[in-house]
Amino acid sequence: MSEGIIYCLDTNFFIEAWNKYYSPKFCSDYWNVIEDLAKKDLIFIPQAVRDEIYKTDDELSKWLKREIVPVRPLSEKVSECLRAIYAKDEKHKRLVDSSKGRSLADPWVIAHAMNERAIVVTKEEKVTNPGSDKIKIPNVCDAMDVKWMNDFEFIRRMNIQFKCSIVTTAEV
Repeated sequence: MSEGIIYCLDTNFFIEAWNKYYSPKFCSDYWNVIEDLAKKDLIFIPQAVRDEIYKTDDELSKWLKREIVPVRPLSEKVSECLRAIYAKDEKHKRLVDSSKGRSLADPWVIAHAMNERAIVVTKEEKVTNPGSDKIKIPNVCDAMDVKWMNDFEFIRRMNIQFKCSIVTTAEV
């Protein structure tokens, strides 16, 4: 882990991990590590990410409601960063899919990261097709000189190691 570096986590960092890769049903240690990183103030989420996760009343929402991960509220400085994102390129406004109500927090993730000089952690992949109308967090991060990485790189960077074991039926 590098000193002084802080990470701003995207909504899909939690949803994908919880529902697929690191479900607490078989990888509870992953979530313990996330809690430890939060206690050390190495990670945070924007209020918009929290609100996006709270929309669904599920186990992830209940876990996050324990106020484990620090939440950064909206501020004038963050709003200025968001205005800079939109002023840089008109297509940055397409980060949010307003027709489906998706990715509402995406611009805020980048704005908060800009404000705190944090590294964005997301499951999104950069759109590389020059003719595509789509735009993702990594594309905007690159345009705004904001560092970003996917969750697997985050795991490597944080030196998270998994230990697996077989749980017998009697232990379940």
